Amino acid sequence: MPQHQSSEKRVRQTERRNARNRKNKAEIKQLVKSVQRLTAAKASKEEVDQAFRKAVQKLDRMAVKGVLHRNNVARKKSSLASLVNTYATSTKA
Repeated sequence: MPQHQSSEKRVRQTERRNARNRKNKAEIKQLVKSVQRLTAAKASKEEVDQAFRKAVQKLDRMAVKGVLHRNNVARKKSSLASLVNTYATSTKA
């Protein structure tokens, strides 16, 4: 248990931040999985591109806010981009 007022405030702030970060990370996972599901389900290229753009936008926002490390975000974006690109080339052929 915190002994000082500032320590108590820190505990409250940490709880709020953890809750916010958990929510944002869950949303990112959901967006990434939606792109993966759409490519697996052979959805239209427009749907896949729209989901990809939405996921990348959210990832970039979380990197700026410090929820995720920028290298982590870059890795996720790269893997999603390669997935979308291979999907786009496979639908053309």
